[in-house]
Amino acid sequence: MGTTDGFAQRPYVRESRRALTLRTVTELDVGVEASPGGSTVFEDTVGIGAYRIDLHPTPAGRSYVDVDCYPFQIPLRALVCRTVTNLVPAAKGIGTTHISNGALRLHPVEWSAGEAAATLAAHLVRHRITSQDAATSRSHVADIQRLLRGTLGSTLEWPEDIRTTPCPADVAVPRLVEPL
Repeated sequence: MGTTDGFAQRPYVRESRRALTLRTVTELDVGVEASPGGSTVFEDTVGIGAYRIDLHPTPAGRSYVDVDCYPFQIPLRALVCRTVTNLVPAAKGIGTTHISNGALRLHPVEWSAGEAAATLAAHLVRHRITSQDAATSRSHVADIQRLLRGTLGSTLEWPEDIRTTPCPADVAVPRLVEPL
């Protein structure tokens, strides 16, 4: 840890506060039992992830929770606050529930959401629009997706056979695109 007492130099926050966004990703979007046909396909996808929902014991004594998930997409609307204009959450702060956050809080998913948040923020400045305007306009969503896919080389969707196959119990899917 780099300290004499063995404690971390900075606290690690496993689960942070999450924004109230235009779209909250729920277990219904990623969970195998909750959505037997595969993960939700979002027209406004800005990233992907693949990890099982794992929740650790709580102070209330709840035991470990491990839920089968499908590889999933991150919708742009999960990065756009309902009531606060141009506050763009990223990483662990995007619109998820406590349960679905067990799959979306992993570093590769955070990185994907972070790239999307930065791209959204740059788009807002360039076009002088609000985050809500961008998220509700098909042309702005398409522009953001083109930039992510083209210039940044991000993967925004899974092939159908992968999107409908549960994530392995012991493997986190590695990042598909190297950071710039």
